[in-house]
Amino acid sequence: MNRGYYYACNGMIMNQRKLDCIGNNLANLSTAGYKRDTIITNRFNEQMILVKHRQELSGTFAQTYVDTSYSDLGQGTFEYTESPFDVAINGDVYFNIAAYNGETMLTRNGQWELDGEGYLCLSQSGRILGENGEIYLGNKDFVIDADGAIYQDGQLVDRLRLSYIDPEGNIDKFGANMFTSVQAGDVPEGTRYEIIQGAYERSNIDVNYEMTMMMNANRIYEASSTLAKLLDSMNQKSNSICKI
Repeated sequence: MNRGYYYACNGMIMNQRKLDCIGNNLANLSTAGYKRDTIITNRFNEQMILVKHRQELSGTFAQTYVDTSYSDLGQGTFEYTESPFDVAINGDVYFNIAAYNGETMLTRNGQWELDGEGYLCLSQSGRILGENGEIYLGNKDFVIDADGAIYQDGQLVDRLRLSYIDPEGNIDKFGANMFTSVQAGDVPEGTRYEIIQGAYERSNIDVNYEMTMMMNANRIYEASSTLAKLLDSMNQKSNSICKI
């Protein structure tokens, strides 16, 4: 009976974590460049032991637990704004940011602006990096072509520094839409991508899918909770009978 109670509680814990993950995804539905997270579960076989002053293996139970979380790096949709400070990527490359914490971060958030010194930046995150370092534009108009080259008055100013991450690779998130990855590297030759000025990438959240997964996790959570209450009640009744 205790074993069943533990399994019911485990089901509650696991699905609560799924609900937390889905809730965070939905909260970032409108966050530019956000990549959805999903919970990865795993299983191990737990040996069942008879308790009669001896240890005899009489079978196994499959125990499920939350192993880790995984970020889906799939392409998000584009929001076209015609603003020169909105920049999107179609492909598996990422912008480089000189973050204010001193580290270099990756992002797909292309909602940029100029800081007080005339550098291209991502608000409250850091300055956009080009191949020559932080990109200085002053107050002049600029154009970014499909390869990431930045022009002012027809002259090449810099080229966006881009990093490649395999779409099946792993990333570590920093905040909502900043990433670090030991797997990130230079863009391999032949990699196809396109820089789109005048648009930004939205999150890759599928609302219908997330809502379906939320309802499923919530049903299992409620079923596990009901089972835990039932087993706890049975446990209390058993203790009362034993005392008689």
